[in-house]
Amino acid sequence: MIELRDVTIKVGKFTLERISFRVESGRYAVLMGRTGQGKTTILESICGLKPTVSGQIMVRNADVASWTPGEREIGYVPQDLALFPTLTVQQHLEFALRLRRAAPKQIAERVAELSEVLGISKLLQRRVQGLSGGESQRVALGRALSFRPSVLLLDEPLSALDDATRQEMHALLRRVKESTGVTTLHVTHSESDAEALAYQRLTLSDGKSVETV
Repeated sequence: MIELRDVTIKVGKFTLERISFRVESGRYAVLMGRTGQGKTTILESICGLKPTVSGQIMVRNADVASWTPGEREIGYVPQDLALFPTLTVQQHLEFALRLRRAAPKQIAERVAELSEVLGISKLLQRRVQGLSGGESQRVALGRALSFRPSVLLLDEPLSALDDATRQEMHALLRRVKESTGVTTLHVTHSESDAEALAYQRLTLSDGKSVETV
C-alpha cells in the first residue's frame, strides 16, 4: 500500500501542496500529468530522495516520511535507469542483496530466478554498455525487484523504447506484477502505457491535486 496524506514538498521555488492519494496493496497505478507538474518529485519523495515539508507518506501502514531511503525498502527505477557502466548484468541483480548482506546461496538463487523471469539469463556476464533499450530496462527492473520490495516505483520506464519493445515490456510488467504482487506506481505520459497496465489512474493537476480516474 502507498498513501500520501496532505503531503507538501518544496524544491527551490517549486512547490507541491497537500498532495493526497492512495494505491491499495497489490495494485498497479499509473500517475499522469503534464511535464513539469512534479510527478518525478512525488516518486522521489516516496522513496526518500526528496524531503517533505509536511504530511504523511504511508507505506505498508507505516509513516515513512522521516525514514532514510534504505529503511523504506522501496524498489525504484529512475527515468535514466542509473545503471553502473562498470558492472555486469549479474552484478546489478546482486547489488541490493549484497548491500543487505544476503547469503551467497540466496543471492545466486535470486539472480537465477529474476534473470529467468526477465529473460536476461544469457546476458548475465555482459556489461550494460551496448545493451539494447529493452535489455537495459529489464536489468534496471531486476535490480529494483531483487530484494523483494512490497512497493515498486517506475519513472517513465518505457519512454525511450520503440513501439514493439514497449509492447514487450507491457507484457513483462504484467507478468512481474502477477508473479510478485508488488504494489506499483508508474509515472508516464503514454496513454498506451496506461491502457495496457493501469488498474488505477491518477492525474496530477497544477501541482495541487491528484485525481483518481
